Amino acid sequence: MSTIPDVFIIESLDPDDEGNGRFEGSIISNMLRLHGKSPMYRYVRTRDAFEQALKEFGASNYRYLHISAHGEAEGMSTTNLEEIDFDELGQLLKPYFRNKRLFLSACSMVHEDLAAHLIPHTDCYSVVGPVDDIHFHKAAIFWASVYHLLFVKDSERIQRAALAQILGKAAELFEVNVRYFSKDSRSTNGFREQTLRARGA
Repeated sequence: MSTIPDVFIIESLDPDDEGNGRFEGSIISNMLRLHGKSPMYRYVRTRDAFEQALKEFGASNYRYLHISAHGEAEGMSTTNLEEIDFDELGQLLKPYFRNKRLFLSACSMVHEDLAAHLIPHTDCYSVVGPVDDIHFHKAAIFWASVYHLLFVKDSERIQRAALAQILGKAAELFEVNVRYFSKDSRSTNGFREQTLRARGA
């Protein structure tokens, strides 16, 4: 079954961001609608709600998953501070994630350990996210711009080379260092890494 070239957004902010209305995912969703897309947006506060949203993502057959959440070196957490480590995240995504792409707006989370738990385990195409901690205002404009450039270039698919090129441009413009892990059957670990850095970083 072919997948739908659209974005499913799951957001789970820490209480301070939630209380101050810093809903990055909602902003991205609105921007995608301007492109004629039909994004699905789910705000969740608990692990159970996160798991339900992933089931909805699987049922949607959407090709791209965007998660905006509090991240750390070993995993992510929900608004209610329930932790989900990389192994658990891989298990939760596995039924729904073959040949799909993950975009993560989460601090300190996107590194080789995450890629090792997700790409070979789920057979997804790629995992993308910031190298460093990123503030709300910068994250919102960065991701909105990335999706804008991607879908202007091709509204039906995201090609590996085009994604790397656009991430590089956005990294330089907004001074956001980004890691891009992509599936690579020729590699011993099943994936390859590119780090797109802001000029001078």
